[in-house]
Amino acid sequence: MSRKEGSSGKACAIRAVGLTKRYGDKLAVDCFQLDVPRGQFFGLLGPNGAGKTTAVHMLSTLIRPTSGEAWVAGHSVLNAPVSVRGAIGVVFQDSALDRNLTVAENLRFAGMLNHMPRSLIRARGAELLELFGLADTRERQVASLSGGMCRALDIARGLMHHPQVLFLDEPTIGLDLPNRRAIWRHIAVLRAELRTTVVLTTHYLEEAAECDRVGFINAGRLVQEGVPRQLIGELGEYIVEIEAPQPQLLAQALFTRLGSSTIEENLVSFRFDGNARFLAELHADLGPQVRAMRWRRPNLNDVFLRVLRGEHGRSGPASQATRKDK
Repeated sequence: MSRKEGSSGKACAIRAVGLTKRYGDKLAVDCFQLDVPRGQFFGLLGPNGAGKTTAVHMLSTLIRPTSGEAWVAGHSVLNAPVSVRGAIGVVFQDSALDRNLTVAENLRFAGMLNHMPRSLIRARGAELLELFGLADTRERQVASLSGGMCRALDIARGLMHHPQVLFLDEPTIGLDLPNRRAIWRHIAVLRAELRTTVVLTTHYLEEAAECDRVGFINAGRLVQEGVPRQLIGELGEYIVEIEAPQPQLLAQALFTRLGSSTIEENLVSFRFDGNARFLAELHADLGPQVRAMRWRRPNLNDVFLRVLRGEHGRSGPASQATRKDK
């Protein structure tokens, strides 16, 4: 297999093998393995301090790995960092914009840093301002823009030189919900029109549901990968959450009907494969034994919690009651 080929045999935009970063005694990223095919939207997920940003910084040549190797757009991050930088765009957690310049000037400056001809800078800048809904702001000073507009301009700036790979490191951090949704609309259009490989890091896990694949990083290691809807589907039809004064006793009593559970303080959680009618009947049966009972569809947050607990696949027996009510 060539260095430019991923484990699937398809040409890769990113390949990392044993990528490791130490800061003294602290192991920030531990033997990181990753293959991202060209054109894929990949989400790198994990808690704060898990190693997401450090991994992105190594892949984008901002920091040098302690050991291991990676190739981005076919270029070695160790031996050809300048070529890697020319092939990528990076949107950092902290804005890279000059707030004293206008929108158009920020894009022009980004183009000049990438040695683009002036005619191409003008054409590319106009295209991106239109794509991100910023055409009417081109002569405004960045300091006068809203947070959402600044973030959209940050992404446009990262795309000025038409990179093969775009790294988005927590692109919506600090934004309110309407602005977060607006950024995701822009990213959806970007992917549809430009087919850029996008690598996203975020701790807003609901934002990663539209990724083609996601990987969960914890304590510096990539511990699980998969397609979001498939990972969510492994959790069953419902997550059942029951508040009870004696959670351990309740978990034992319901084991034969709901399977194994997890307990956090007074909350007992089950993964359930049956239908809601069975749960409604169970709720009525339990009555005053419980303080509250609710059920909902699982999501990536539930996958994330399972990964943090070190669980792999489903656990516990499928109950007869569950099977009958399917």
